[in-house]
Amino acid sequence: MDTRYRHGKSNALLHMKCPRCQSGNMFATTTFSKQFMHMKSHCEVCNLNYEIEPGFYWGAMYVSYAITVAIMLIVGAAVYFIGRNPDSWVYLSCIIASFIIASPFTYRYARVIMLYYFSPVRFDEKLANKS
Repeated sequence: MDTRYRHGKSNALLHMKCPRCQSGNMFATTTFSKQFMHMKSHCEVCNLNYEIEPGFYWGAMYVSYAITVAIMLIVGAAVYFIGRNPDSWVYLSCIIASFIIASPFTYRYARVIMLYYFSPVRFDEKLANKS
């Protein structure tokens, strides 16, 4: 596998681009807008249908759960080490606040990870936007 390809794939994943052409945006709005859940139905560059099959994104719940647990563990450890083992309410308030702030990210990245790693869609260099 070419190093350029791996760097391009990770960059496209981080910017929530289409997995096939790595150019088109998967979401119609910004992450912190009121419609952060609005995902486009097709890629504007290569016309990939993002709904691979009915119910495909149900699996994104498991990916979202794993991301959320990781965030909560990191925040809990940070509170423990920075606060030198504070009271329970400090843990709870920090973890709940981080969960609420990270919700748009976890929703979107769970779907992006599902498309990149758990679907039959692969990068096609011929469809990539050269501009």
